[in-house]
Amino acid sequence: MALSHSTLLQLKRWNTPTIYNGWEQITKHERTEAGFNPEPTTDYMPEMGPMVGYAVTLTIEPSNPSHAENKASAVADYREYVAGIPGPKIVVIQDLDNPNIVASFWGEVNSNIHKALGCVGTITDGAIRDVDEMKNAGFKALARRLCVGHAYSTPVEWNCPVEVFGRTIQPGQLIHAENHGFMAIPP
Repeated sequence: MALSHSTLLQLKRWNTPTIYNGWEQITKHERTEAGFNPEPTTDYMPEMGPMVGYAVTLTIEPSNPSHAENKASAVADYREYVAGIPGPKIVVIQDLDNPNIVASFWGEVNSNIHKALGCVGTITDGAIRDVDEMKNAGFKALARRLCVGHAYSTPVEWNCPVEVFGRTIQPGQLIHAENHGFMAIPP
């Protein structure tokens, strides 16, 4: 069930630890299984404040040149998937090269395209680049690190469970994220 726009804006007013505290008070879930990231992540745009949205999930494998063979088709199909989901959306990417990250899916071009498709930001256990350009696009990013290149950053699989920073994220899951990390709200 999607939350109203006004409720999502209200959630954006608080940091993620406050959202966790509220969640802890109103649910009977085990506190250690609260859906937050157990591994460290970096918010490269903390001045943008929290982001709230529904998970759009994707895997990439920038080190694998065989993905370039079907790039045009994969990109078109993936973008059609993203466009067909109501927003706001947060793109959650599992980099299959992790921990040997070689390149980034995110930069100036993909952040602007995804912003136009109704996405507010990304959480990726891979890398990002073009941080200033991403900020200028109003596209927030939590990532493992920065990098220079993009290699073979083609969508591999989407609309599937992904694991990032020690947490499994399901497509459509509500996410709250900022400089403390993220929380994926269980259904």
